[in-house]
Formats: sequence, C-alpha cells, structure tokens
Amino acid sequence: MTTTKELVQAIKKELKVQHKTYADLASALDMAESSVKRMLAKGDMPLSRVDAICQALGTDFAEMARRVADERPMLTQLTAAQESAVVADPKLLLVAINAMSLWTVEQMTQTYRLSEAECIRYLAQLDRIGILELRPLNRYHLKLAKTFRWRPNGPVMQFFRDNVVLDYFGGSFAYDDEGLFLVHGSVSRAAATQLLERLQKTGQDFARQHLTDQHLPATEREGYTLVLGLRRWEFAAFAALRRTTARP
Repeated sequence: MTTTKELVQAIKKELKVQHKTYADLASALDMAESSVKRMLAKGDMPLSRVDAICQALGTDFAEMARRVADERPMLTQLTAAQESAVVADPKLLLVAINAMSLWTVEQMTQTYRLSEAECIRYLAQLDRIGILELRPLNRYHLKLAKTFRWRPNGPVMQFFRDNVVLDYFGGSFAYDDEGLFLVHGSVSRAAATQLLERLQKTGQDFARQHLTDQHLPATEREGYTLVLGLRRWEFAAFAALRRTTARP
C-alpha cells in the first residue's frame, strides 16, 4: 500500500531528477507556487490532482506507486508468523523458493505439477505475507534484501532440518562440479567472524551468478544448491571422549 507521505517523497524526487522546480509544477497545474508547496507539505490532495501531477511529470500513478514500492527498505528477515505461513503448505514453500530464485510463472509451471492458476494464487499469498509484490502480467517484485536470511531457529530452518538436511547430505557429491568440504579447527572468535563474512560473500556471489546466467538457455544451466555454515560444534561421538578434568 502506497502512503501519501511516500508518494509525496516520490514526487519530490522525480522533480529533482527532471531538474524541475515547484514553480515549473505550479505552471503545469495552473496553480500558484505557494499552493503547490502547501499541498505537498500537507500531502492532502485528491486522486485527480495526483493524476495531474503524474501527467506533468510524464508518468502515471501506477508507475509512481511501483517506484515507491521499489524504494522501500528490503526485508532482511521474516517474522516467525510469516515463516510459519510459508511452511504450512509445501506448494507455497516451493513457489516461495522459486520466487526467491526469480523464476517466472512459466518456468514454475513447466517444471512442477502446478497450474498457472495455482501458481498465481500462491504468489498472491506470498504478496499478502509480505515476501513479494505481485504485479500485472504475473510479474512480481521481491521485498527481500540481498542479506536476507531465514530465522536461525525459525519455522523454515526447522523444516529444512527435519526434511531436507539428510536428503541433501545423503548425496555422493561425486560429480566434478560438486563438492563437500569438512574442515575442523580452533581459531579466534575474531577470525571466525571474518570467515563468516567471506562465507556470506560466497553466498552473495552465487546469487549474483544465478541472476547473470538467466539469459542462458535452460539446457545450458543446471540447478545447484549451495549450503554454507559455520558453527561451534564437535561431533557428539568425539565430545563423549573428551576428558572431564584436565590432565595433571
């Protein structure tokens, strides 16, 4: 929902981009400059006036509303309630994951047993949850930041622990373009923080490469899943062998 305050800010920004003044806008609206300033300051104007302003700026209300939506702060994390809603329906979770990978409705319906009507219905549900904004012609705009992550102990991560982890790590990782790395060591907490930052960058690099390769034919792309993790952990069987008291 576009608020009046956000719309006014968008109008002011567009005036600046076009190097136009309040006087220019007042002339186009056949109003006094002081009246335009007062109107924008109060944010009190009928839709007909908004349409006239958009026309004067060479745009329309729908486009202006989209710009407002695009400039809103992106979500870095969902609430527990939002995540619970996502995992409540496996098909909704499927569409959410695909949407986060910027799949089109056509790609989703061609790949999975989803009708176009189902897919759109799930996208509309994700719109209500707040993950994306559904737009005309079945397009959508994600509301998630590049640094977005699921809640560490939230419903989605718990779902993956219960249903996905064993399936993922049960693979052989035998292909030349696959890899499974297990490294254990003791490092400082400062160094661990730096390593975590590099892991996060690797995840972002993977996401950027996904976007870059979208122009390639589907036959030249393969679906990969990158799992990154760093935690204070020791295999339980090893921990059981630790001495409970220090050596003399």
